[in-house]
Amino acid sequence: MRRILTVTTITTLALAAGACGGRQNTAATDTGGEVTCQVAQDTRIGIATGNATGVYFALGNAFAEQVNAAGGKVRATAAETGASVQNIQQLVAGTYDVAFSLADTAADAFNGTSSFTTKQPVTALARIHTNYTQVIVRKAAGIKDVAGMKGKRVSTGSPKSGTEVIAGRILTAAGLDPAKDVSAQKLDLTKTVDGMKDGTIDALFWSGGLPTPGITDLLTTAKDQVEFLDVTPLLPELQKINQVYQEGVIPAATYQRPADVKTIIVPNVLLVRADLDPNVACVLTRTLFERKAQLEQAGAAAKEITLDTARKTSPVPLHRGAEKALDELNAPR
Repeated sequence: MRRILTVTTITTLALAAGACGGRQNTAATDTGGEVTCQVAQDTRIGIATGNATGVYFALGNAFAEQVNAAGGKVRATAAETGASVQNIQQLVAGTYDVAFSLADTAADAFNGTSSFTTKQPVTALARIHTNYTQVIVRKAAGIKDVAGMKGKRVSTGSPKSGTEVIAGRILTAAGLDPAKDVSAQKLDLTKTVDGMKDGTIDALFWSGGLPTPGITDLLTTAKDQVEFLDVTPLLPELQKINQVYQEGVIPAATYQRPADVKTIIVPNVLLVRADLDPNVACVLTRTLFERKAQLEQAGAAAKEITLDTARKTSPVPLHRGAEKALDELNAPR
């Protein structure tokens, strides 16, 4: 892990981590006391990311690499997962120690709503980059708005992903029943892109950072056969669920499109269990910001990781180890 990772090596590591689950992890629990940001024992942690062609996966592997390169006692591996909902479930179960999540899904988990029947013991290391809701349709399908997806084959993302949550909410806001009014294809991004290319899928939802490699692949290959939908008319309905949803723009230059695309955005957070050793949480948080330049090499989305917004994880509280790190880094309150 100390050497520079190639894409092949990263994928191998992710698969290996997924195969062994998190059973090799050795992170201690919080026993109280002062937070020193010093980890004395060799500690292995697992990081739950997302689809292999998404930003979570790229940044998660880069983060693991930088944790290892820091030279301390903490060692990390990252794994491909279905993303937010699954990540939180496996985080709480102890399979992983760190989880990437959309802020809306994290709020659901903390409050015990939507996909979660009880309040989950999660805390945050920091707010990180922003996810952009990317809704793309095949022009031949004749879909002009979300309501026009009725009866169409629509990829709503991997099961138990944040994309699936947002897709369901947007479809509902458009007056559709996601379980009945569309032929929902619950596929990861790689399979979704393949389906859009071969015509077996009419539309896709994806929530991810910019640029998302899989979306770049689709738009480069399919070019004028596909187009973005503007879903911002449905924003007021989503804000009734959670004010974290806001309007944003996918710049034309991101995917070499003819014009900017308005869309709905939501921030991401890095989550840990509430009882994680605070010194481990402190080390991870400091690494995230102290080695940000290296993370940016893995993906432009990492440029959005900033101390100015690091503490903005409400309603999910910051882990006390993260609080210590952010205090030492002079992050604004």
